[in-house]
This record gives sequence, structure tokens and C-alpha cells, in this order.
Amino acid sequence: MSMEVSIYDAKNKLSELVKRAEQGEEVILSRHGRPVVKLIALPPRKRVLGTARGLFREIDPDWWKPMTDEETEAFYRGDD
Repeated sequence: MSMEVSIYDAKNKLSELVKRAEQGEEVILSRHGRPVVKLIALPPRKRVLGTARGLFREIDPDWWKPMTDEETEAFYRGDD
């Protein structure tokens, strides 16, 4: 099914028109009685598992323990 709405009227009903387009309805916006724009929904975005893999370091299981003097010096030097 298709519906045509003037741009003037669409300003007040945009949320409704977007919802209809998301549900698969063809929504045409017209200016002075001439169709100028078609609202269409984007396809659902696919989630890809593992896309953040490698971006985070593993946390040392002893992270909570105080640093040794050597570790503190290395930290302030900027060593890894």
C-alpha cells in the first residue's frame, strides 16, 4: 500500500510516517501535488560478534596488588 502526503502535512506527522515506512508501507512526500521524496526504512543492522576482539588487553589477575618499586619506576618512565 502507498500513501502520499504533502511536505507541509508531513512536518506534523513525521513520527507516524516514519513508523509506517518502518512497517513496509511506501510513503511519498509531495510538494505542490508532485511527488518528490519516498521514505523507506533501512534494513536492520546486523550485529557482528567479535568485532572488538583485539582492542582490549587482558587484565592481569593480580591487578589489585600494590606495585613493586621497580614497577612504579617503570610506570613513571612510561615503559610497558
